[in-house]
Amino acid sequence: MSDNSEALEVRRRKLMYRSNYTGTKESDIILSRFAERNLPTFSERQMDLYEQILGAGDPEIVKWVVQRKPVPPEFDNEVSRMLVHFKFDPTGQ
Repeated sequence: MSDNSEALEVRRRKLMYRSNYTGTKESDIILSRFAERNLPTFSERQMDLYEQILGAGDPEIVKWVVQRKPVPPEFDNEVSRMLVHFKFDPTGQ
């Protein structure tokens, strides 16, 4: 494995960890399932965008996902649109 691919894999693991432990159970469930399905195929650019989204904080992210609040322009990107439209099976199957 090259240094770059190792660095990307470490970054994916860190983003997965952040997705699993955001602060609230609701966002943990949403973000961990989203990350499980999408992080393995995210490009470096998409990981940058996802990391910025995580920086917005879980209360805001949940509001976007449940469509109580629109995604602000500074976070409106392909990854936030994927997240808002993400459908998951709450049973984990």
